Amino acid sequence: MFDIKKFFFKKPKNELEGSEGEEKKQEHKDAAIPEKLAEKCEKCGKIVLADEFKAEFGVCPKCGHYRKISARDRIAMCAETFEELFADEESKNPLDFPGYTEKLQSLREKTGEKDGVICGTATIGGVKCAVFSMDYRFMMGSMGHTVGEKITKIFEYATEEKLPVVGFVLSGGARMQEGILSLMQMAKTSAAVAKHSEAGLLYISVLTDPTTGGVSASFAFEADIIMAEKGALIGFAGPRVIEQTIRQTLPQGFQRAEFILEKGFADIIVERKDMKDTLSDLLRLHSAEVNA
Repeated sequence: MFDIKKFFFKKPKNELEGSEGEEKKQEHKDAAIPEKLAEKCEKCGKIVLADEFKAEFGVCPKCGHYRKISARDRIAMCAETFEELFADEESKNPLDFPGYTEKLQSLREKTGEKDGVICGTATIGGVKCAVFSMDYRFMMGSMGHTVGEKITKIFEYATEEKLPVVGFVLSGGARMQEGILSLMQMAKTSAAVAKHSEAGLLYISVLTDPTTGGVSASFAFEADIIMAEKGALIGFAGPRVIEQTIRQTLPQGFQRAEFILEKGFADIIVERKDMKDTLSDLLRLHSAEVNA
């Protein structure tokens, strides 16, 4: 019997048809569109060449939106040299929290990092310093035992070696999967910061988007100089939680870097393109005073 559907709707034969054709089609597609040639801005939705994003340090050239960048990219953006410390330390699952072990393993495979912070020594503007940088890709930089331990160690190392500390801070707060062990890191890191300060050494924190929770209530705001990136969300509880609690609408721009600066909780807002020069100037100035 004549099948009218097959007659009218059958695809025409061509060299791409069939399994071999599909492979050729995919090869052609891959060749025509190189991987990550262009990306869409999360804010304005416009397509931007990947090289442009890279040249602007992750800032959209169309609308000025600041993308989150990895911990290592942030260090590379500002430092001439970097040598990592405490690289083998990684989080465990001390409370046997369901699914936490698998989540940690998945994130390690995905990011190539052991945990949510990178620590080490660097030279910025020719000045040797200790550095830590928190990574949004690893549970939004949340502070568990290992993150707190590494940050404590870098301050202890800097105190012993008489080095200034530069911290690129980013965090969603304490890591709930580690319960009280996570909250204890607030006191532990703060004690290490205090000893570093008592030794007359400089600590500069760079608050990025977001800086919230237990991190904002400890080492993030304990620096001698508090810098912030443009538009960064900075505070303890998030604005949505506060609005739901007090049942009031918050002011426009509440808890953003500009609001924090206006209220006296930050010293300066620095554009990402100027971050290296600003840190270099501050470190050189401090180094000159110490060596005078």
